[in-house]
Amino acid sequence: MSPMKQRSTLSSTKVILISIMMCIQATCIKAIQRNTFRRSAFVTAVTSSPLKRYETSKRAIYHPLLLQATTRSSSTTTTTTQNNSPSPNKKTPTTGRLRRLPVVKAPAELIDKARKTAKYVKADKAIKNAKKRAQKEGAETMDAITKALCVPLRDIVNGYKYEMKHLHPFEKVVADLTARARQKKDGLTLMDVLNEIHEARKEILLAGKDWTAAAKNADSAREASELILEGSERLYDLFNDLASSPVTNIIQLQKSLRTTPAVRLDTPAVVLVGAPNVGKSSIVRAISSATPEVNNYPFTTRGMTLGHVEVFWNEDVRATTSIIPDSDLSLEPTQSYAFSQLCQIMDSPGLLVRTEEGDRNEMESLTLAAMQHLPTAVMYVLDLSGEAGDKCSSVADQLQLRKEVRARFPRRPWIDVVSKIDLGLVPGAKEQLEDILDGTPYIELSIQENVGVDELKVEVMRMLGEVRVVLDAMAAVDERSARPVSSTDK
Repeated sequence: MSPMKQRSTLSSTKVILISIMMCIQATCIKAIQRNTFRRSAFVTAVTSSPLKRYETSKRAIYHPLLLQATTRSSSTTTTTTQNNSPSPNKKTPTTGRLRRLPVVKAPAELIDKARKTAKYVKADKAIKNAKKRAQKEGAETMDAITKALCVPLRDIVNGYKYEMKHLHPFEKVVADLTARARQKKDGLTLMDVLNEIHEARKEILLAGKDWTAAAKNADSAREASELILEGSERLYDLFNDLASSPVTNIIQLQKSLRTTPAVRLDTPAVVLVGAPNVGKSSIVRAISSATPEVNNYPFTTRGMTLGHVEVFWNEDVRATTSIIPDSDLSLEPTQSYAFSQLCQIMDSPGLLVRTEEGDRNEMESLTLAAMQHLPTAVMYVLDLSGEAGDKCSSVADQLQLRKEVRARFPRRPWIDVVSKIDLGLVPGAKEQLEDILDGTPYIELSIQENVGVDELKVEVMRMLGEVRVVLDAMAAVDERSARPVSSTDK
């Protein structure tokens, strides 16, 4: 074939390929437009249907997360309709990031790893000149030691700053409260410790560069070898002096942060709230898989304890029965269930009556943060027997605290529980409670005598069902908060 015909054939092929690519591009644009229209129509239909309007106005309205999701979806629908193209969604923070904090090794382990790294550096036998060979080996050895010491410090600082920036609001409060408790002990905040690690890394990096340059410019092979021994020990000593203490502090802080329960945002939850030593932990042990500490002194619960109960739902999203996971209880269904779900029961530190909100300690602030930032129902527990301790949990204080907490969270699914009724009641306490409740029913409970336990479980399932309605409504208006859909849901 002549060159002229070859060029003509290639030109025709290019034209055909360009035409095909333009057709594919046009098809993709139309598909994106159709998908955008369907998504907008779906969101509009969900938020405007009578059922969802009822859920939003009557039940789902109690939690601000649903209102935010509804507003965000409405604005997204308007923007999409106008621009005829989907707008990028920012990632919504999820819980569990505290458990994904960078793994920090002990200072001794980091130094041992640096020593091992240095041993892997070998002399370049291709270099015949002994001096140059030793210079190269010395420079590479000092550079390897410097990197082995500095890179982990850099990863600690960058990793912590990234994860803390993307924490869920509840976990941000947890991290802040943990750091504040640590600050009271040694006067250092988390940022102080991270800054110390950052400054230590810079000093070690500068010293490492100096020793690398010295080895590279050694006057003899013997001097290069001596610089390796001297420089490495100097760097290890510098690491111990500057980085060892802040790294140890980070490890201790991390132990507290990583033990925080990872609350699932797409799963119904009930949080137990009340004054210290009113029996919350005993109730959690009785109705869930959690095993919190139970003792007769205030503030037994020093953090959030998370338990689970498996709830079986009907097709109309009503809880029918429940079992405690990993227990000896066996469930023999008398009817078919749409699906089951592990729901969450949270035990929280006790609250005290405070004249000023800023007077609350870290444990109390943790309880309020759980109620403020997590979509939970509330079980408010009172001990009217007079055995909870007059100084911090008197009957008058418990009733006052109940009014304050209910006023702060008026739309939450709520149940009041009077525990330890087997110990009797303080004269007049029941009448005072009923005046505050104004006809709202409550449960009288005795874990020891198994009084009211079954009734409480029924109420817990009812509240979990209400929370699930909220979560489903949130999932309808914001796909990013949707719960995982199982095969039985479809």
